[in-house]
Amino acid sequence: MSNSENTPGKDFIRAIVAEDLASQKHGGRVVTRFPPEPNGYLHIGHAKSICLNFGVASENTGGICYLRFDDTNPAAEESEFVESIKNDVRWLGFDWGESEHYTSSYFAQLYEYALQLIRAGKSYVCDLSSEEHTAHRGSLSEPGRNSPFRDRSVEENLELVERMRKGEFENGSRVLRAKIDMASPVIAMRDPILYRIHKAPHHRTGSEWCVYPMYDFAHCLSDSIEGITHSLCTLEFTDHRPLYDWVLDELATECHPQQIEFARLNLSYTVMSKRVLRQLVEGEHVTGWDDPRMPTLSGMRRRGYPAEAIRSFCDGIGIAKRDNIIQLERLEFSVREDLNRTAPRVMGVLRPLRVVIENYPEGESEMLPSVNNPEDASAGTRDVPFSRVLYIERGDFLEDPPKKFFRLAPGREVRLRYAYFVTCTDVVKDANGEVVELRCSYDPATRGGDAPDGRKVKGTLHWVSAEHAVTAEVRLYDRLFRVEDPLDVDPGEDFRSNLNPDSLEVLTDCRIEPSVVGAEPGTRYQFERNGYFCVDPDSGDTLVFDRTATLRDSWGKVKKRG
Repeated sequence: MSNSENTPGKDFIRAIVAEDLASQKHGGRVVTRFPPEPNGYLHIGHAKSICLNFGVASENTGGICYLRFDDTNPAAEESEFVESIKNDVRWLGFDWGESEHYTSSYFAQLYEYALQLIRAGKSYVCDLSSEEHTAHRGSLSEPGRNSPFRDRSVEENLELVERMRKGEFENGSRVLRAKIDMASPVIAMRDPILYRIHKAPHHRTGSEWCVYPMYDFAHCLSDSIEGITHSLCTLEFTDHRPLYDWVLDELATECHPQQIEFARLNLSYTVMSKRVLRQLVEGEHVTGWDDPRMPTLSGMRRRGYPAEAIRSFCDGIGIAKRDNIIQLERLEFSVREDLNRTAPRVMGVLRPLRVVIENYPEGESEMLPSVNNPEDASAGTRDVPFSRVLYIERGDFLEDPPKKFFRLAPGREVRLRYAYFVTCTDVVKDANGEVVELRCSYDPATRGGDAPDGRKVKGTLHWVSAEHAVTAEVRLYDRLFRVEDPLDVDPGEDFRSNLNPDSLEVLTDCRIEPSVVGAEPGTRYQFERNGYFCVDPDSGDTLVFDRTATLRDSWGKVKKRG
């Protein structure tokens, strides 16, 4: 059933689509496309476009969304990026079926279109250098100047462009330009470049071509060839819409898609430029495109972000006509909200401190029932081993605690989660005075965490049995950048000066309860009181966990305040 009715609350793009369907503007069709350039990995900003394009198509009966690779720049594109993009789109939950397309498949047709413009006197070969071209273009307040090569004859232009096609000229020596209006108030319409010479092998066509179409020329024609009805683009393409329409009008194409612009996703503390992200990778500031600190979808997947949470986030921020900045906390809220419902609980001690319960029988242990997920009753319970020697968090003990410290201290009683009340009776230190072990006693009558005499304790600690614990490596990730706008830098500096030097801390002696044994990469958990964690692909004989998010939820608090 179609839900394309123009209902209250529908975003402006869906409202346009609904109106077009009602008027049969495109013959009752809805065909969209997600058109990434395969010059890097997709990031969270692309997720918004993916959800929009595939969403609009799926919401309307018979709607189709193509996955099209706009692969017109062989110097920056690789098959690795193509495969990563397909993996990311599938992971987000979208399927393009048989509708996988490449601009490179249309190179011959696009070249023929270029010849048509030359024959119509609407395009010419220009010999200006890049610097001269810029000087002739003018500015927002000054019109441009015509190229001295603008009045070449059709015959000369056809001869020159064919020689360009055969590889007779060097890179940058000649370009094919549209002949529009150098005095246009829209700079994109001042005789823009349509083709350039680029002698580089292409990831799909090899060395077949040495001239390649510019994005503005290839994009609108690829849309037309595929029968796209609604070409959804981000706001930076608004000024290019007249060129989009000019090309299609001059060539009188059978299909003239409608370009509609929306605000791109700008996220605080995050960079949304593949060029910048590539510099981070190539400069080894991160371990790769899938580094869990990166805003790439592969990095977020590795870090443990659920696809459902990203889709929920994209739905929640909506589609706007003006650029704005979304706080990173809002994305983290969506992640926590999903993981709180779905992630099983385990106990993991990140900075272990040894505890010996002196009145617990030596050589014995028992299994204590604990809840897998209090948010999901169907998740059931698990048994956690308890024994004489345990580990607790080092930060859960202070020898001389301040007034509001309610965790373990000498002579103080606390609750061990799912287990017993314990009291610290002695502190063991090494030669340097560092605490290395606590001696405690337990109350057998408090099994399960409650005292039959009704006495209360203010602190509840997580723990693991030393005998049964799994030793693991835990990587604590923080924001990659230390400022909200990483590209806002002082003169003489670049964005790398805003990198957060504390974005990663590696702990190698963590102790986790044994229920995680055999966990596959990508398995997510909530480590009680510590945060959400995901098994990293680097896991082998030793499990490696990436921290997905802390338990702190500042966005949730902001949301409640209204």
